[in-house]
Amino acid sequence: VTINVPGMRSASYYLITTLTDSTRYSAAELADLYRQRWDVELFFRDIKTTIGMDVLRCRTPDLVRKEILMHFIAYNVVRRLIVDAAASVECAPRRISFKASIQALRQWEPQLHQRATDASERRRLLGSLRAAIGARQVTARPGRREPRCLKRRPKPFALLTAHRHQMVETPHRSRYRAKQP
Repeated sequence: VTINVPGMRSASYYLITTLTDSTRYSAAELADLYRQRWDVELFFRDIKTTIGMDVLRCRTPDLVRKEILMHFIAYNVVRRLIVDAAASVECAPRRISFKASIQALRQWEPQLHQRATDASERRRLLGSLRAAIGARQVTARPGRREPRCLKRRPKPFALLTAHRHQMVETPHRSRYRAKQP
């Protein structure tokens, strides 16, 4: 597959697949599927980091399942708002920023949950929310690389190297260092 991006050097790649029927599965379609794979990785990142599913707080398997389900429900609700907003501004849904949509929803939440609003006022507010979400589009970034690097420094806590009941925290210059007794 040869990828041609305007203003950049052409690049050739070999895609190895088990789909052997070249008339049914063209090289261009396979390359497009591979490109969409990156979007799926970004969607998983949205679920884990933007919504906050990178650390699960429940302790029992049953509650962990419920917590994961609630994260997926919240993700789907936000994605539905994005799809509606994209339809109203006539753009592709993946061009609208997920993080900015979450921020807009959090900003509009107090107005949407007021008890005094009637149905017509709520519809008007939802329309304004969709317009605010649709206005936060991400510019086209063809061929953009997003390397996996840590942006934040690690926490200033020592690693847990022994059983919890054996570890003792020692405060030292506003940092904690755990020492074994």
